[in-house]
Amino acid sequence: MNTAQAKRVLETALLCSTQPVTVRDLRVLFDDALGADTLKALLEELQLDWAERGLELVSVATGWRFQSRPELRTFLDKLNPEKPPKYTRAVMETLAIIAYRQPVTRGDMEDIRGVTINTQIIKQLEDRGWVEVIGHRESVGRPGLYATTRHFLDDLGLSSLDQLPLLSSVEGQAAVLASLNPPQEDSTQASLSLEDAIEVADAVEAETLEAQGLTNMAQEIPDAAEGQHHD
Repeated sequence: MNTAQAKRVLETALLCSTQPVTVRDLRVLFDDALGADTLKALLEELQLDWAERGLELVSVATGWRFQSRPELRTFLDKLNPEKPPKYTRAVMETLAIIAYRQPVTRGDMEDIRGVTINTQIIKQLEDRGWVEVIGHRESVGRPGLYATTRHFLDDLGLSSLDQLPLLSSVEGQAAVLASLNPPQEDSTQASLSLEDAIEVADAVEAETLEAQGLTNMAQEIPDAAEGQHHD
């Protein structure tokens, strides 16, 4: 099989997949005849092949997927006018603390925010599949240690936590997470680029973001269905 044929197989498999596909799984397509490094090189070539098209090939936490480009989101939203679920400032700040300070206990989160965290806030993040308990701290009561999931990274279009911009304030971190929109259940919906999110964060660092403004930004995160297409 030549390079062009191999790329055609990879392209078809990824376009037809409803979930990100790992390099290990992609090797099965070729009966392990192609090594991981070769496949990664082919995937990078595919990225270039699609550079001028409406879809882009990206690597996220759980594998490779096709998704629509961020600049087309405003047009595609017209096909899906339903309002996304609303997330309050408290939810976004709690998520930001977990994402940037993990692993953390509920007590850690309350110390950072300076207020008691409602149980429903954490439950909402768990139900969404964004956070989970990964262990317990060896202290009084053995409180649970919360961390973000790979599903969280997939929804934000990231391959690792290292891609989150470094910010000092919880408000800035929450604003970045609020501006990173997870894709909808098919490839016609894309997330904002990380560069766009950093621009939002820079604005937050420059001046204090009012509570209502942050809440409004948080509302823009759309719902990602479990059966996300090209997620």
